[in-house]
Amino acid sequence: MSTKIRLKRFGTKKRPFYRIVVMDVREPRDGRAIEEVGLYHPIGSDENQIRFDEDKVRQWLQRGAQPTETVRKLLNKKNFSAS
Repeated sequence: MSTKIRLKRFGTKKRPFYRIVVMDVREPRDGRAIEEVGLYHPIGSDENQIRFDEDKVRQWLQRGAQPTETVRKLLNKKNFSAS
């Protein structure tokens, strides 16, 4: 099974927030997630914009899950290193 770490959209029109989730690549964007690993709130204040469980993310990366480009940028923004 091929998995990705990607964003799942919630919120209302023009007020989005996202959950950082691990999903099967065949699932639709807002489909069933395997596990939720964090939150991204683009409208929130800078210190509360991105929150994620580093241990869970690291564990999924070791299992072979690939982050999308957007999630990779968010993880780098929080100075997360996969090693």
